[in-house]
Amino acid sequence: MIEKLQAIHPATLSEYNEGEGPAVWVLVIPTTRTVMDDFIARRITEQQLLERTTPGQICEAIYLCSATVLPEYRRRGLALRLCTEAINAIRAEHPITALYVWPFTAEGKMLAERVAQAAGLELRL
Repeated sequence: MIEKLQAIHPATLSEYNEGEGPAVWVLVIPTTRTVMDDFIARRITEQQLLERTTPGQICEAIYLCSATVLPEYRRRGLALRLCTEAINAIRAEHPITALYVWPFTAEGKMLAERVAQAAGLELRL
């Protein structure tokens, strides 16, 4: 799985680590708009999203799949920074115009809103 993500783009996985293991971990997946639309409409699952995303595709959207932050590192902007850095790296190679997310928490939704605003992307929920 990690090999496929890295082949899609090296910036899919990011972490903040002060030397004792990751304190923040982020997974973003660049996809096509068609995959985004099908996922948002619940026509495909998260697993199918990954299956339909392959290295070499031209991607117009980014799925903010996961952002995990240890409690003592929350509210420092680290997840926002990692997400925007990953998006900027992916945008150097792809015409990204949208961010989408399936938020499980209010904090996750808030992070997605802040990331979309910081990156100047349309946000789809």
